[in-house]
Amino acid sequence: MAKNTKINEDTVAVPVNQSNLDAVSNAEYYNPHAILGGHLAEGRHANQTTVRVLRPLAKTVTIVTQDGEYEASHEYNGVFMAVVPSVSNEYGFGVPDYRVRVSYEDGTTLTQDDPYRYLPTLGEMDTYLFGEGRHERLWEALGARVIRYDDPMGGADGTPGEPVVGTSFSVWAPNAHAVRVIGNFNSWDGRRHAMRALGSSGVWEIFIPGVGAGEVYKYEILNANYEWIQKADPMERSHEIPPATGSVVAESTHEWGDDAWMERRRTTDPHNGPVSIYEMHANSWRTDVSNYRELADKLVPYIEKMGFTHVEFMPLAEHPFSGSWGYQVTGYYAVDSRLGSPDDFKYLVDKLHEAGIGVIMDWVPAHFPKDAFALGRFDGTPLYEDPDPTRGEHPDWGTYIFNFGRREVRNFLVANACFWLGEYHVDALRVDAVSSMLYLDYSREDGQWHPNIYGGRENLEAIDFLKEANATAYKNNPGVMMIAEESTAYPGITAPTNAGGIGFGLKWNMGWMHDTLAYLHEEPINRKWHHNEITFSMVYAYSEHYVLPISHDEVVYGKGALFGKMPGNDWQRYAGVRALFSYQWAHPGKKLTFMGNEFAQYGEWNHNTSIDWDCLNWREHQGIQEMVADLNAFYKDTPALWSQDFTSDGFQWLTSDDADHNTLSFLRLGSQGEEVVVVTNFSGEAWQNYQVPLPHGGRWTEAFTTDDLKYGGSDIHNGTFEATAGEYHARPASARLTIPALGTVFLKPVD
Repeated sequence: MAKNTKINEDTVAVPVNQSNLDAVSNAEYYNPHAILGGHLAEGRHANQTTVRVLRPLAKTVTIVTQDGEYEASHEYNGVFMAVVPSVSNEYGFGVPDYRVRVSYEDGTTLTQDDPYRYLPTLGEMDTYLFGEGRHERLWEALGARVIRYDDPMGGADGTPGEPVVGTSFSVWAPNAHAVRVIGNFNSWDGRRHAMRALGSSGVWEIFIPGVGAGEVYKYEILNANYEWIQKADPMERSHEIPPATGSVVAESTHEWGDDAWMERRRTTDPHNGPVSIYEMHANSWRTDVSNYRELADKLVPYIEKMGFTHVEFMPLAEHPFSGSWGYQVTGYYAVDSRLGSPDDFKYLVDKLHEAGIGVIMDWVPAHFPKDAFALGRFDGTPLYEDPDPTRGEHPDWGTYIFNFGRREVRNFLVANACFWLGEYHVDALRVDAVSSMLYLDYSREDGQWHPNIYGGRENLEAIDFLKEANATAYKNNPGVMMIAEESTAYPGITAPTNAGGIGFGLKWNMGWMHDTLAYLHEEPINRKWHHNEITFSMVYAYSEHYVLPISHDEVVYGKGALFGKMPGNDWQRYAGVRALFSYQWAHPGKKLTFMGNEFAQYGEWNHNTSIDWDCLNWREHQGIQEMVADLNAFYKDTPALWSQDFTSDGFQWLTSDDADHNTLSFLRLGSQGEEVVVVTNFSGEAWQNYQVPLPHGGRWTEAFTTDDLKYGGSDIHNGTFEATAGEYHARPASARLTIPALGTVFLKPVD
């Protein structure tokens, strides 16, 4: 087709201000779309459209429309301009579709679409909701999103019949003077892809045709100090494998297969069901696993075999330093790239759900690291972090603290909770370091913090954020759980927000964990002097809805493995581990243990190596593993152990004061009247003819014992027996049993 150099004798270009043209040519203008792209002339010249494109170092530029080709002239500093015919439409005239053919001195010729001919890919409602802090699906507005448009001229490169495939980039940087997108697609030269500011929202946006999934990109920001800096996308969905720092455009093609699970989730309250959690660090569970799909193939059958109801992953959001175990997050919307792509992680979640296993992920809104490529001082100012150094920096961890009082920051985090629960079908979030958010004086000395407006030490903005995050998560995702790791006695952590509480569904019982491990660390002969440590938890057991954790924090940094915490010889240590599991599973509250505990590995956890699977070459460790699996099965099949975890109706002491024998006995009651009597002997010797009070007479049977020979025990059994009538410890019946050393027996009435 011949090139048309003019429309008619009356060709008129839409004028531009020279200073704006100069700023655009250097990609420093806040609204490049107002200069670049196609713009209708006014009045009688409306049948003409002026097209300006920025193509630095180009030799020639041609604007190609459906009607013809129009050679552009170099106007200023890499800006080329051509006047082309407008198209007729029902409103009069419009800007035509076009492509840009560019040739360079080296002989290269490219046909490209033009980013500056597209309208914004997020609307006024998106920016309004974000500004109000109420955009609950923020990931559908901000970040990098692959979009397809039907176009009469075909694909971005002019291929007929193909849609235009490109990526919308949008980022919040309200104090920036200019923002560009850089990547391999523009040779990391941001001049070609300057973004536009959308009003006063602080959001910058551009749609770049031809950029698809897999492209690495960053934002180049002329910050508040007039410095050009490069930043990863705060809303990135994927990231380069660290130490590389680029964001990656992601597009999901995963087809979920967990419809049955999700429907059951929507109609079931998990807080009232059995919950036994296997906490794990995905990168070190097995170091021979290289990605999430391989992890699924090995983890799913293992968890099925072990009988845990849920897997809890230590944080899987993107983090630059593996030694933080994921607790210093830079990419809150990106899954950890060390083990694969977003769809790889979806595959793992899918396979767990198909096997009937719930997925919990640790979530870290309390703080974020200062890495220069990430959130810190994002636009040259304290944007995500609180500008007050007494509130915006964490003295212990060397990290920034979010500005919980800023609407956009709160929205970023609240939407992030919904993102993991909705987009990835995660069933629960365990929120890390809640205590550090609740108090302004957390880890601070006098003079290092300022009281709130009422003179108190509570961080009112953070408290409001937690309430909003919990309420929004539960509202948008029925059947999920929000779990707090909170180490103080702050009231109402699991009380509903409409009752003045923080609104979590569950809270880790850190006091139970520390007291129990401190008690078991004592030699059995000394435990009588510490008996209150093992019974004290029932004083406050119903003040919150608790999870009983034996977490990663207790088996690392010199604290030793669970096995190593137990005193005595090897037999006593194995028995001590079995006694701990059985007592934990019998105590009111949901259950959690860390990987490696389930077979009593010798060494403490090291994130650089696998857990000690070689332990399973020894029968003693196999026995622990088998007992945990059987205990999980017994637990799930016994509603008395979980259906009334959060009400005193589900628990009664039988004997709580037998310190001389280091022995406890109690009754667990189910919501339908189910009964289980639990007797735990924490002493180093078996008690023969030990009298156990019972809630009623009749026949009883030993339903489970940790002392079975197959578990490595001494094989003491009590079988089925008849209760003896007569009051004992204010109960109408009792039985004389043999209670094994460092063992637990579970008794059930025989119908």
